[in-house]
Amino acid sequence: MPKTKPVIRSLEPDDISEIANAFQRLGWNKPESQYKRYLMEQSIGLRQVIVAFMEGEFAGYLTICWHSLYEPFRGESIPEIVDFNVLPKFRRQGIGTQLMDTAENAIAKVNPVAGIGVGLDPDYGAAQRLYILRGYIPDGRGLHYRDHHVKYGEQVTVDDELAIYLTKELE
Repeated sequence: MPKTKPVIRSLEPDDISEIANAFQRLGWNKPESQYKRYLMEQSIGLRQVIVAFMEGEFAGYLTICWHSLYEPFRGESIPEIVDFNVLPKFRRQGIGTQLMDTAENAIAKVNPVAGIGVGLDPDYGAAQRLYILRGYIPDGRGLHYRDHHVKYGEQVTVDDELAIYLTKELE
């Protein structure tokens, strides 16, 4: 019997409470206000929010920031894939791949390069592997923490703000 395919589409207002509740059940801090802001940013063209539903149940999402907050991407007009999440029960079913394919196809219409940042602690291990396997390579600028690139000898806290940024040449 064929596996059910996820429905991939843009965020709609009726999705917000379901998404926030799904993350609340996991103990993740992703309140409704975040998705209301995303929806507003989507409506004015700053961000695209791509959601996945499996058999009517929210499974994951990612967003594309058309004007990245990461200065090197912003300076080159490289759209950035940001806040990519697939709920644990839906992982390893191809949903993340389909979300990334959809995002990269959208980005390719405006820029031949996609950007993404990824955290460096073990919680991001699966994402790190996924991005490398999809052809993303480091942008060559090293570690980034909060608002700057980390300099040799500088001490930083390993948290969600410590990242490395990657790019991919799109077809």
